[in-house]
Amino acid sequence: MTSHIYDLIIIGSGPAGLAAAVYAQRACLDTLVIEGSTVSGGQILNTYEVDNYPGYPGISGYELGMKLREHADKLGAHFKEDTVLKIEDKGPKEVKRVIGMNATYEARALILATGASHKKLGIPGETELAGAGVSYCATCDANFFEDFEVYVVGGGDSAVEEAMYLTKFARKVTIIHRRDELRAAKSIQEKAFKNEKLHFMWDTVVEEVGGDGILSEMTVKNVKTGELTKIVADEDDGMFGVFGFIGTLPNSKIYEGTGLEMDERGYIPTDADMHTNIPGVFAAGDIRVKSLRQVVTAAADGAIAATQAEKYINELK
Repeated sequence: MTSHIYDLIIIGSGPAGLAAAVYAQRACLDTLVIEGSTVSGGQILNTYEVDNYPGYPGISGYELGMKLREHADKLGAHFKEDTVLKIEDKGPKEVKRVIGMNATYEARALILATGASHKKLGIPGETELAGAGVSYCATCDANFFEDFEVYVVGGGDSAVEEAMYLTKFARKVTIIHRRDELRAAKSIQEKAFKNEKLHFMWDTVVEEVGGDGILSEMTVKNVKTGELTKIVADEDDGMFGVFGFIGTLPNSKIYEGTGLEMDERGYIPTDADMHTNIPGVFAAGDIRVKSLRQVVTAAADGAIAATQAEKYINELK
């Protein structure tokens, strides 16, 4: 068990966690950021282009993640790579404990910024073919499908943006959407409809994927007529790709059993100042209940959470 007690521990190093680290360091708080991977940035690392972060039009997700990390590093934030297993709170004004796979850490306040992960399609064959034709990250896997056919499931901003990115590699990209119109922002839709390599399969859901070790067939259903259609890979290709972008699920299982309030999906409700129901524990970014999950709102959450954590810590003295 560590004998060092930090002022603040931030769990997660996406935009919310990194913005919190910047503001915490500027407030001269002894801050530790625990990140689950070797590269900071969270979900934006999987985004080819971030076109709506003020001041950085068209920046890649990876580059923006690196800039946020560099800023926190420059100000002296401490980082440790570890997998958090659970958190412990012994009550008001007591030190908070974070139990990781490699060590145990203690702090006067916590900011939970563990974000969310892509939701699985929940269909037969998906688990078996994950990484063998089924993917959730266009930036990671697009190059594997150069000159192949690819299907993208979803109709929101992420689905359409990633589909457009995939057209740089695949010879044909088809968006499969359960409705008869996209949910993506109008500006994104306009770009998509102008892309000649992008096609649309409306009122349709994927029922099943299959193949002998690699994705080569898929059954889809028209939700209005109930008609089932089997899609088989081109004989010369022997395979195709399916990318799922149907929403996210919060990374909040590690907080279960702690007394932390969560909604039915696992998102954490907070007030406008990022307070959770536990004094000294704050939540920021995609992990919390909110109407808009974007890089800019995550960064704002992190700034507010760190500022409120500073106030909480000062009141303990």
